[in-house]
Amino acid sequence: MAYVEASVRRRQLVAAARSALAREGVARTSLRAVAAEAGVPLGTMQYVFPSKKELLRAVIEDVVDEIADVLEKATETDRGLEHAIRRGLAAFWKELVSGRTNLQVMQYELTMYALRTPGQEELARWQYERYAEVVAAWCQQAATHAGETCAVPFARLARVIVASIDGLILQHVCNPSPTRARGDLDAVADMVVALAAIAPAA
Repeated sequence: MAYVEASVRRRQLVAAARSALAREGVARTSLRAVAAEAGVPLGTMQYVFPSKKELLRAVIEDVVDEIADVLEKATETDRGLEHAIRRGLAAFWKELVSGRTNLQVMQYELTMYALRTPGQEELARWQYERYAEVVAAWCQQAATHAGETCAVPFARLARVIVASIDGLILQHVCNPSPTRARGDLDAVADMVVALAAIAPAA
């Protein structure tokens, strides 16, 4: 087998894992199955990711990076926090929710798997901490660049955003309705903007 740089191999295996997890589910996806998906020997798989927990953590981080990338590309942070919230939520839904049911189901499964597997509960906690950290940093950057203040801590604002969008995604996965989702997403944006009570910095 030709030599592949470690960083490239890692990305290859994470991509294979995401594909297998989305198709087969978290519980049924083993390191062996991911190795087969990637077309590499199991030994290579275990060298990069010695355990399933380490692989799942890498998958979550990859999804978090994708979310951060979508939010960053969708908004002009110097146009303020309200602009970022409304444009960012719309772009997130378009790019990562609409038509990507398997991705969303996989993320819920990752959470449930971690909570139900002894010794892996920390993975679920870390997963949601990372979601909130990305959203909080994005909101803070938008407010700071526009010279604005937020009435609540950015960490709390982020947790409210994540919780609200999480609920909308779960409803959408169970009963897809693009029209309902658009209206509900606008309502969440209104609610979050009201909570933030955005004002010019002193």
